[in-house]
Amino acid sequence: MANTPSAKKAVRKIERRTEVNRSRRSRVRTYLRKLEDALAAGDATAAATAFQAAEPEIMRAVTKGVIHKNTASRKVSRLAARVKKLSA
Repeated sequence: MANTPSAKKAVRKIERRTEVNRSRRSRVRTYLRKLEDALAAGDATAAATAFQAAEPEIMRAVTKGVIHKNTASRKVSRLAARVKKLSA
């Protein structure tokens, strides 16, 4: 348990940041789930639309420090390839 005042404050700050990051991570997962559903259904137009919405959300998570830049780039690249393959 935190003993010093600064450690107690750090614990409070971490709790607040954790809640914000959890919300952001959940938001990204929601967009990814919508895209996965469109891909599974085989609907090319819905998949393309969902990808257009998901990609900026993933990159926004990078700027907020929720996920790593390379992880986001890898996800976007793989999803773009799947969307392209579906529409071809």
